[in-house]
Amino acid sequence: MKTNAIAKQLVVALIATASFCSIALAGDMMKDGVMMKDGKMMEMKDGKTMMMEKDMTMENGTKVMKDGTIMMGEKKMMMKDGDMMMMDGKMKHSKMSKSKMGKGKMDDGKMDDDK
Repeated sequence: MKTNAIAKQLVVALIATASFCSIALAGDMMKDGVMMKDGKMMEMKDGKTMMMEKDMTMENGTKVMKDGTIMMGEKKMMMKDGDMMMMDGKMKHSKMSKSKMGKGKMDDGKMDDDK
């Protein structure tokens, strides 16, 4: 009877550990993307930040160029300091650039020039 209780505790501990590890890995993947910093495009991957060496295509088809140009279909925009695009193609703006958003800017991966 004692062996069954120990086996159950071991299984619960293994499941909890596996769940924690998958959540931690998912969190790291969410940080992967590109960012404009001090006028230069940086790539964040696996917790490391480096200069962006080549143009990239995000999961949703958005293309990000080394100079910070973003092409979503026929729509084009330029990233500003603090802007970040995740690997899924969703855009995150710094507070400064978000307050200055205007016609033709992207927010959360969508162009707003039709508004």
